[in-house]
Amino acid sequence: MKLSLHEIADVVGALNDVSQFEDVPIQAIEFDSRKISSGDLFLPLKGTRDGHEFIPTAFENGAVATFSRIELDDVPYILVKDPLAAFQTLAKYYLEKMAVDVIAVTGSNGKTTTKDMIHDVLATTYKIYKTQGNYNNEIGLPYTVLHMPDSTQKLVLEMGQDHLGDIDLLSKIAQPKIGIVTLIGEAHLEFFGSREKIAQGKMQIANGMAKDGTLIVPADKIINDYLPDNQKVVRFGPDQDIFLTELVERKDSLSFAVNFMDGLIELPVTGKYNATNAMLATYVGQLEGVADEAIRSALKNLVLTKNRTEWKKASNGADILADVYNANPTAMKLILETFLTLPANEGGKKIALLADMKELGKDSVQMHSQMIRALNPEDLDTLICYGEDIAELAQLASQVFPMGKVYYFKKTAEEDQFADLVKQVQTILQPADQILLKGSNSMQLDKVLEALEN
Repeated sequence: MKLSLHEIADVVGALNDVSQFEDVPIQAIEFDSRKISSGDLFLPLKGTRDGHEFIPTAFENGAVATFSRIELDDVPYILVKDPLAAFQTLAKYYLEKMAVDVIAVTGSNGKTTTKDMIHDVLATTYKIYKTQGNYNNEIGLPYTVLHMPDSTQKLVLEMGQDHLGDIDLLSKIAQPKIGIVTLIGEAHLEFFGSREKIAQGKMQIANGMAKDGTLIVPADKIINDYLPDNQKVVRFGPDQDIFLTELVERKDSLSFAVNFMDGLIELPVTGKYNATNAMLATYVGQLEGVADEAIRSALKNLVLTKNRTEWKKASNGADILADVYNANPTAMKLILETFLTLPANEGGKKIALLADMKELGKDSVQMHSQMIRALNPEDLDTLICYGEDIAELAQLASQVFPMGKVYYFKKTAEEDQFADLVKQVQTILQPADQILLKGSNSMQLDKVLEALEN
């Protein structure tokens, strides 16, 4: 990190006289006192406990200074009204100082995968860094910025939103050169109230972009009222500015072409939605001057963030299509479409284990029930539902599927119910079968996956 104590104090408008402290170089900024190393600056945040309680620990671990909203004695500190706001101000300044191009990605589904794909494409040509893990909020994004290597030329930032205004804040910190909205779905509907509000929030990605920036968005009409006037807008989808052609889906790979580049592109993952994500990465690569063959090579050798859609093997040899990190109705429909379109193994069944999708608000039960439209007993042998809001879907499915082909397990605080779910899945799943696991992270389907693998 190319920052010193006095420079940081000046940028954030320190309320105390820091000239009394030595102007030492700052190695990194950490908000977890346990991660502090020699030469670091501590950031005390409010959580279940006030981070100011851990300032002594931070100095014991090697901190050379700390942000603080209270006056301190005997240690170097930068006094500010709000340490988090100061942290965000510093991140914005640091991006300007380092002259790094930012590519920002948001969307109700596919943003992490698209971020990974863009990173791998640009890494063929540039020194690049990306959001690590789920560091995509008001703390994680500035943390990512301030932890990028000094040599970084391009920075790919994921932007998440729980409430209206979240993306506005993140965009104004990051000031993206390129902004991408992957999809307008129903994620966090509980906090937004309507899909229109979700669209409004996602489109705030343009608020911090430069006038000569490029905004890449879906053809979905719901965003039309929120399109900016001062950026180049590129729409994607059938008959739009950029679109897919020649798509071929296979069990664990796919190939496709795009209208703006010659030749086929291959991916080591399945799902039409992944082809769309890769198309967006391809377009960004072209905007940034990456050679076509380098783009193709990066996507062909793609490695995705863990727990996104991926095929696994059960200990008995059955195939598992695991997508257990998160879920919303759009994402669940997409993965079901892919799973049910792919051919079954010879002599094997197709089984789906679907769990509750969280944060859908007052219409959650209805939105779960609508999944019945994506379930066809001609394509799916067995359905297993797990949760509370998904109970009505199980009831509807039992009227459509043959007797004994629909199972329901209620989520309770008792471990026995979860154990019964795992046992039932293990009993049903045979070596030639394929099973889809899909649900919100809090439903802990990763534990089901682990049990099947082991």
